[in-house]
Amino acid sequence: MRIDIGDGVRLYVDVDGPGLVPDGPTMVERPTVVLLHGGPGLDHSSYKARTAIDLTDVAQVVFYDHRGHGRSDRRAPDEWRLDVWADDIVRLCDALEIEQPYVVGASFGGIVAQRYLARHPGHAAGVVLACTTPRFDVDVMVATFERVGGRAAADAARDFWTLGPEALGPYLEHCMPLYSVDPGDPEAVGRIVMNLELLAHFQSGEQTTLDLAPSLATATGRVLVLGGDLDPVCPVEMSEEIVAALKGADVTFERASGASHNDVIPRCEAAIRRFVTGVE
Repeated sequence: MRIDIGDGVRLYVDVDGPGLVPDGPTMVERPTVVLLHGGPGLDHSSYKARTAIDLTDVAQVVFYDHRGHGRSDRRAPDEWRLDVWADDIVRLCDALEIEQPYVVGASFGGIVAQRYLARHPGHAAGVVLACTTPRFDVDVMVATFERVGGRAAADAARDFWTLGPEALGPYLEHCMPLYSVDPGDPEAVGRIVMNLELLAHFQSGEQTTLDLAPSLATATGRVLVLGGDLDPVCPVEMSEEIVAALKGADVTFERASGASHNDVIPRCEAAIRRFVTGVE
């Protein structure tokens, strides 16, 4: 379904799991998890893959496509900005009457979640920053790609993260297979609704000067940071930088041993469940 979040902007939204469940003679409200997908330029379909985690037994889960992404309204390129995407989380929650959500951002979604965390203190009950980064350090990424995938992967990574979508072909061939150590879903890429124009816009724009650490220093609340030690695109060193920057927050950090980029959320399912439910 498409939800109008104000000013005629419609986001594509899908909801899994009940918000209220029976408990004897009463109905009990479950926490709401809002999932922020990766990218930029992708959609939320990876969360529906058979390899993704399922939290619907403990929470109501809201999936959506960021503005300009997937099945949401494309809008104008001047709206394809982190501040807009971060504020859209609040707009969407207002439209759906969600209070105190648990916001889970992975990869690019984690970048959006970092901006949201700084811009909207106290809005979330907690924020999960998974396999993400506060800045783009191409040299660190290239070194990690070489370590886990060799010279061809390193060269393809450097070209893609400096030239953009024109170098996407070799990146898909040499780098994307390194995003997961665990068996993935071979049909997942074919399901994605991509916006390559948005990808190019972000890579040549905000990505070039991105540095979220200063704003994270003022963030508060509960934050769970997750990183995989074999993640080449958001190396675990970047997760450690996020943890160091969150000086005023209540931070928990989990390093997933032997996990690459797409493995982090499924490998850390137990940690996410504990974070959302408070149950060990």
